[in-house]
Amino acid sequence: MNVETFRYDDAIVRKFAWMTIVWAIVGMLVGVIIALQLAWWPANAGTPWLTFGRLRPLHTNAVIFAFAGNAIFAGMYYSTQRLLKARMFSDALSKIHFWGWQAIIVAAAITLPLGITTSKEYAELEWPIDISIAAIWVVFAINFFGAIAKRRERHLYVAIWFYIATILTVAMLHIVNSLALPVSMLKSYSIYAGVQDALVQWWYGHNAVAFFLTTPFLGLMYYFMPKAAERPVYSYKLSIIHFWALVFLYIWAGPHHLLYTALPEWAQTLGMVLSLMLIAPSWGGMINGLLTLRGAWDKLRTDPVIKFMVVAITFYGVATFEGPMLSIKKLNMMSHYTDWTIAHVHAGALGWNGFLAFGMLYWLIPKLYKQKLYSMGLANAHFWTGLIGMVFYIVSMWTGGITQGLMWFAFNDQGYLAYPNFMETVTRLQPFYWLRVVGGTLYLVGVCIAFYNFIMTAKGHGVLEDQEAQAAPLPKVFKEESTWHGRLEGKPLLFTVLSLVAVLIGTVAEFVPMMAIESNVPTIASVQPYTPLELEGRDIYIREGCYNCHSQMIRPIRAETERYGEYSKAGEFVYDHPFQFGSKRTGPDLHRIGGKYPNLWHYNHMKNPRDIQQDSIMPEYSWLITDKLDTSLTQDKVGAMRKLGVPYTDAQVDQALDNLAKQDKAIADDLAANGVKGTSGKEIIALIAYLQRLGTDIKGPKGAATAMR
Repeated sequence: MNVETFRYDDAIVRKFAWMTIVWAIVGMLVGVIIALQLAWWPANAGTPWLTFGRLRPLHTNAVIFAFAGNAIFAGMYYSTQRLLKARMFSDALSKIHFWGWQAIIVAAAITLPLGITTSKEYAELEWPIDISIAAIWVVFAINFFGAIAKRRERHLYVAIWFYIATILTVAMLHIVNSLALPVSMLKSYSIYAGVQDALVQWWYGHNAVAFFLTTPFLGLMYYFMPKAAERPVYSYKLSIIHFWALVFLYIWAGPHHLLYTALPEWAQTLGMVLSLMLIAPSWGGMINGLLTLRGAWDKLRTDPVIKFMVVAITFYGVATFEGPMLSIKKLNMMSHYTDWTIAHVHAGALGWNGFLAFGMLYWLIPKLYKQKLYSMGLANAHFWTGLIGMVFYIVSMWTGGITQGLMWFAFNDQGYLAYPNFMETVTRLQPFYWLRVVGGTLYLVGVCIAFYNFIMTAKGHGVLEDQEAQAAPLPKVFKEESTWHGRLEGKPLLFTVLSLVAVLIGTVAEFVPMMAIESNVPTIASVQPYTPLELEGRDIYIREGCYNCHSQMIRPIRAETERYGEYSKAGEFVYDHPFQFGSKRTGPDLHRIGGKYPNLWHYNHMKNPRDIQQDSIMPEYSWLITDKLDTSLTQDKVGAMRKLGVPYTDAQVDQALDNLAKQDKAIADDLAANGVKGTSGKEIIALIAYLQRLGTDIKGPKGAATAMR
C-alpha cells in the first residue's frame, strides 16, 4: 500500500490559540468594567467612549467573536487536519483567515466605542465590516472544504459534521441579517423594519448562539473530550441523532426571544414549541459527552483538562434545559427583560464556551510546544477561581432577575402596582450587581492565571516544527458501508447539501409568511414617518447604546400597561429601520415616553439623571448638550429611508434640512422660555425630538388605535 508522508499546519493553530487567551482577557476585562458601571455609575468616566451603552456591545462582540471565535478556529484547524489526515487546503488561506479575523476584531474594538453601530444585537458592526466578515468566512470555508476534498480518510467523523453545519449556517445567518442600505461608509439602515426586522434579528441572534457558540463547540467536544479521556465517544448512534435533530430544530427557535411582543401569535407559539423540543437532542449530546468518561472517572480528580471539560458539558446541560424552560410563555413573561436572562446567557458563555475552550487549550498548548504544562497547581487554581467566579456571577443574576420580575408584576391589596416607581426595582438590585462584579473579577483572574501558565509552558521551547504524519491516499473504490449514515459520511457533498436543507426548512417556514402575508403586519393609518430631526435623534439614541438599557415594547400584560400605557402594536413600527424592541430593561420601557414629560425634563435628565431621580444609575450625557448636530447626511438619510419604502415625498426629501431647522427652533425656543438658552443646533435637541415622538402616533382613549387598514 502506498503511504504518503505529510505535515500538519500547527503554526496556524498556535496563532489562533494565543489570540484566544489574549481576547479572553480583553473581552472579560470589558465585561468587568460594564458590570462595575451598573453597580457604581461614576465608572462610566464621564466620557462618551466609555459609557455602558457603547461598551456593552464591545464586550459581547469580544467574547463571542474574538474569544470564542479564535477558540473555534484553533480547535477546528487542529482537529480537522488530523481527522481528515490532510494538511489544510492552503497555507495562504489559513494566514488570510487569521489576520483577516484579527483585523475585523480590531475594527470592532475601534468602531463600537465610537458609537458606530447598527444596534442589532450580536450584529452591531456596520456594513463595511460585515462585508469583510463574509469575505473572511468564505476564505475559511474554501480552506475547510478544500481540506475535505484532499482528505486521506474516507469517513467524516462526528466533529466534522458539526463543523460543516457551522460554516454553512453562520454564513447564511450573517448575510441575511446584515442586509442593509448604506448611507455612508459608517452608516446604514437595515432593509427590514419593525416586527419583520425583529424576527430576522432573533432568527440570527438565537442561532448565532446555536451555530457559533454551540455546534462548533460540540464538534470540539466530540474530538477533544475523547482525546483527553483516552476513551471512544460513548455512542455513535446517539451522536447521529444529536446532530441531525439539533441542526433541524435549532433554526426554528428564534421567536422565543419575542414572546408577548407585537410578533404574530403563530410565530411566537412556533418558536416556543420548537424550543421545548430542543431539550431532547441537547441533553443527548450532554449525555454522550459525559458518558465518554466511563472507565476514566479517576482522571477527574487529577487532570485539569477533564475538570474543565466536565464542568463545561454540565453547564451545556444547564443552559440547554433553562433556555427551553424560559421559552414557556408564563416563565418568559417574568424572565424577559430581566437579569435572569443575563444569568442564563452567562451560564452558557462562561461555563460551556469558556471552560471548554480552556480545557482544550490546556490539552493543546503542551502538545503544540512539545513541553510539559508549566504548573498543574496553577491550572487547578484557574479551575477553582473560574468556577467560584461563575457561581457568584450566575447565582447573583438569577436571584436579581427573579427579584426584578416579581417586583415588576407585584400588585398591592388595593389593586395598584406595588412598586410604581421603576427606580425601586433598580436600587433593590445593587447588592446583586456588586456580587456580579466580584464573580466576573474572579473569572478574569482565572484567565490571567492561564495566560501566565501558557507563557511559561511555551517559554524555552526548541525549534517548532509541524507534526509529521503518514497515511495512505484515499482509494478510488470503496467497500460499500452497511448503514445509510456510514455511506453518507463518505459523501461530503451530499452531507453538506442535506445539512443545508435541514436548516433551510425552518427558515423558510418562518420567513415566508412574515414577509409575504400582509396581514401579519397590519398597518395603522395614524402612524407617520419620523421627521428629519427625529430621525437624527433616533440615530443618536442608537449611537449612545440607549437600546442596551431601554426597551420600546410594551407587552399586553396588565402590569406593563398600568406602568407604561397602551400595549405596542405591530403597525407602529413599520418605519423603524432597524427595530428597537430591546432585550433588557435596566431602565423603564420608553415606547410611550412621548409627551409624558416636558422638553426641559428630558434636557435635565440627559445632563444629570440624578437631578431627576436621586438613585439613578444612568450615566451623564453632557456632551449631547455641547456637541453640534451633524446634518451633513440628513437629506441622504431621508432619501435612503424612502428607498426602503418609507413614504417620504420628493418635497420632504428636498426640504429635509429646512424642516429639521424649524422643529429644532421650536424645541430650542421652548427650552429658552424655561431658562435654558443656546441649545439650537445641538444634539440634545434631536434626541429630545425623537423621545417626544415615541408612541404618540396612536391617539384616543388609553392610546387606542384610531384607524387600521
